[in-house]
Amino acid sequence: MNAAVNFEPQVEGRSRIHPHQFALWVACASIVMFFSALTSAYIVRQGAGNWLEFRLPDLFYINTVVILVSSVTLQASYLNFKKGRKEAYRGLLLATFMLGIAFLVLQYMAWQSMAGIGVMLDGNPSGSFIYLISGVHAAHVLGGVAALVMAIIHAFSLPYKATQRRKVRFALVLTYWHFVGFLWLYLLGFFTVTAA
Repeated sequence: MNAAVNFEPQVEGRSRIHPHQFALWVACASIVMFFSALTSAYIVRQGAGNWLEFRLPDLFYINTVVILVSSVTLQASYLNFKKGRKEAYRGLLLATFMLGIAFLVLQYMAWQSMAGIGVMLDGNPSGSFIYLISGVHAAHVLGGVAALVMAIIHAFSLPYKATQRRKVRFALVLTYWHFVGFLWLYLLGFFTVTAA
């Protein structure tokens, strides 16, 4: 009668997706639909005319490298966490956080660069769409940075122990971070192709 309740996911034969992971995938699917709507509106508005053609600032491309490297460092941090390499796990987690901040700073600088060539937020619709879409993406990256802050707090404040619960929590951060990285690749590719 005094049996302990086990909240860990039970795995029999085939592993099942964790409910939190499933919820995250549903949220990611919703975000994809939202960005699909934005990029569809971009195409429709571009076809309506009065569309200013301009070259994207190089900072957009530099930012792509930054977010891809951050995905690599976070993946490496996760692998080191699972293998018990505490110092590498923590160091790579901090590196990912710094790269996330760098992405946001470079994004702001890219917007300033656009303003510097006369492409303003409230000007031609072509520039307004770039600001809007990249700005909404930056907000999602900011959410990922907040998740990284929580992961860093756990990494440095809790005794190191690779429990199933902590693995799931870290995997959620990892999945979301990879998602915003691939989303940026899609958006930059979209901007590049539609500008051609």
